[in-house]
Amino acid sequence: MKIEHFAINVKDPIAMAAWYVAHMGLTIVRKQDGGANTHFLGDDSGDVMLEIYNNPPDQVPDYANMNPLLVHLAFVCENPIEKRTELEAVGASFAEEVHIKDGSHLVMMRDPWGLAIQLCKRGNKMLRCQQ
Repeated sequence: MKIEHFAINVKDPIAMAAWYVAHMGLTIVRKQDGGANTHFLGDDSGDVMLEIYNNPPDQVPDYANMNPLLVHLAFVCENPIEKRTELEAVGASFAEEVHIKDGSHLVMMRDPWGLAIQLCKRGNKMLRCQQ
């Protein structure tokens, strides 16, 4: 088995998709105009997607008030400090920063809609494509 996508219900998938394309390097693989405004966003590997939609609209989780460890979207990031500054300038907010003994540097942030995003510079690379 291989993960194809992870899906989340969000308030404004159109604006959110545009932000992730412009600032996180994702691309729109497929989208549905109208209805739930579903967007499949892919990373540059082409192997993993995030699906965002607004359905049901009255049951969008309160991401901004959730502990980031309950759900977060993690990105490989070679310079978390630089990326943090860049993202803060476009509406993201800082949550916490962690340095791990193995040399990993993790910066937790929230996107403009409150979803937790983590910038990961791993001391020991974990993804096969990074080996």
